[in-house]
Amino acid sequence: MLHQVQVEPVPIDTYRVVAGDAICDRLIALADQLRGLRVLQVNATPYGGGVSELLRSSVAIMRGLGLDVSWQVISGDSAFFEVTKGIHNGLQGGAYQLTPATEEQYLLNSTRNAQLLDEHFDIIVIHDPQPAAIAQLHNQDDALWIWRCHIDTAQANPKVAAFLIPFLKAYDAAIFTMADFVLPSLSTPIVRLIPPGIDPLSPKNLDLPTSVIRSTVEWMGVDPDRPLMIQVSRFDPWKDPLGVVRIYRLLRASYPALQLALLGSMALDDPEGWRLYERILAETRDDPGVLVATNLTGVSNIEVNAFQRHASLAIQKSLREGFGLVVSETLWKGTPVVAGAAGGIRLQMPAGTGGFLVDSYDEQAFVERIGLLLEQPDERQRLGDSGHAIVQEHFLITRMVADELELWLELNGKRCRDG
Repeated sequence: MLHQVQVEPVPIDTYRVVAGDAICDRLIALADQLRGLRVLQVNATPYGGGVSELLRSSVAIMRGLGLDVSWQVISGDSAFFEVTKGIHNGLQGGAYQLTPATEEQYLLNSTRNAQLLDEHFDIIVIHDPQPAAIAQLHNQDDALWIWRCHIDTAQANPKVAAFLIPFLKAYDAAIFTMADFVLPSLSTPIVRLIPPGIDPLSPKNLDLPTSVIRSTVEWMGVDPDRPLMIQVSRFDPWKDPLGVVRIYRLLRASYPALQLALLGSMALDDPEGWRLYERILAETRDDPGVLVATNLTGVSNIEVNAFQRHASLAIQKSLREGFGLVVSETLWKGTPVVAGAAGGIRLQMPAGTGGFLVDSYDEQAFVERIGLLLEQPDERQRLGDSGHAIVQEHFLITRMVADELELWLELNGKRCRDG
């Protein structure tokens, strides 16, 4: 079988205080109608990046509702994950060139993973392109299959999209974050738009005492009495961390006390991340005002939480972005964000709310907006407060889970009607 990720159930009543009674009651009502179904969630890695964080929390909630939901992870050799990262980049508009050899590598590993999917499930949810071919290669014709795309495919490389589309014909439904991301040639019978949401009770988002926040950033090497700018993201070229370093250096001319923390996460399915991490270390090695750290070199979710709460502001210089959970995570803490107006970030920051959106490639615009926030603490407070309110209303994981359960219920009802 595929690798099983163990997740303990979390009672839904735990969320009532922070998410409200209405959404919790809605979840209970939906779960009552789905009881008895076996559901499987499949992705490429158990840690590192937004998808694994979403699954760890959403599966816990679903299991806490009494649903039989499992989470399994595909396997693959390094060559396979090089290919899938290339496909990922191509779907986001990168110039990736598939060859007969890379296509064979993708199919070989996908076939092996399909064979490892040896249990019966009623609903199978496949996340992103890495395991996308499994639906076509499996032997479970009576299951309902859902493909969940978490990435920004608005400007997908046509040749990469054309390679993936035939595999997507095997799915009963597809989920995207935004309408702009729906692939034009997709023929899946049902398409739904379901933005992600953050888990307000996870270690990354729980309230922390001020003393813990201050001591944590100080322990990590940051001066708590100087202004701090952060970017939290995977070390991925689409997040442009080297561009963040350039912006920081431009700002230092006017704000010499400014510090920068780049907190990144590494994932099993992203060999490109380590190469970029080494480049960032080389670029910042001689700058004591820059902290670079990852989840595999000592940064936990609690520490990310502390940095997001302590920072003067966050920057999110994404060139493409499926959603950008870190934006909602940061806004939840009342910290304003200056972000590139890319993909799903736009959903989270309506005009005048949470911070500023700028052209992702306009580094001078980032400098100007960040400078404004550094100079105007009242504006930082106002924008941070409004950002928290937006997340509370629209971007908590309880809402996301409810939207997903409604889709499951719709698909299962259609199957029952069709006989």
